[in-house]
Amino acid sequence: MAKRKQLEIQFIGEDEEGTSCMVTHSTVSASGRFLRNKRRVNARNTRQQGMLNSKQFSDCFEKIWKIFPDNQRASFTYLDCLWFSWYMDELFKEKVLVWISRKHIFTKKYVFVPILHWRHWNLLIFCNFDKPLQSKTQTTCMLLLDSMQMSGPRRLEPTIRKFLLDVYEAEKRPVTKQAISKIPLLIPKVPQQKNGEDCGRFVLYFISLFMESAPKNFSITGGYPYFMKEDWFAPQDFDCFCKRFKLFS
Repeated sequence: MAKRKQLEIQFIGEDEEGTSCMVTHSTVSASGRFLRNKRRVNARNTRQQGMLNSKQFSDCFEKIWKIFPDNQRASFTYLDCLWFSWYMDELFKEKVLVWISRKHIFTKKYVFVPILHWRHWNLLIFCNFDKPLQSKTQTTCMLLLDSMQMSGPRRLEPTIRKFLLDVYEAEKRPVTKQAISKIPLLIPKVPQQKNGEDCGRFVLYFISLFMESAPKNFSITGGYPYFMKEDWFAPQDFDCFCKRFKLFS
């Protein structure tokens, strides 16, 4: 049985009735699985705000992941939607890096890293890290997808590069800070949300579409992936996706 450790974590979420609640003592298994023990702090119904919390996000992601056959999933892996947030807290950083190192994420062509920060969801994708950083056939790069680019996604760059360097060191892979600094961080102009609530839904749709369309041989020589544009999908397609996975309140 996996060992469990009591960690002091503050997590804002919702209970089954949509009531705001906070986790102050949470059990985390050795694998990094988060088992929430919730304590109600007020009776305000937050479901009206419409922003996805981490449980809703994770539940939908698992459904999306299972839709794709094993041979298609073979090129992908992902991190828990809260791990990047926990990494940014010095209290949990080392533990999170241990969990990530056990996943050996750089054996896959694509790695999804959901980011929840400043009450906003972004999607970071590591591409071609299964090849040497100096590979001449495939460009190692990072894609940062943000459905609200007016929020300034580029300000995450220093943290993302430090995170990447720490993951390499946790996996005991030889790399220099200079090499990490040269890896392109690209921010495609993807479709933008119309309100302040849909960022989590957009990230889930980005993941679903990327898994459908990601090429086997990914290169940025000619720009971003051919399918990743401002008109990547129509608003009605996004609405159908949300209805399919019951992502609307």
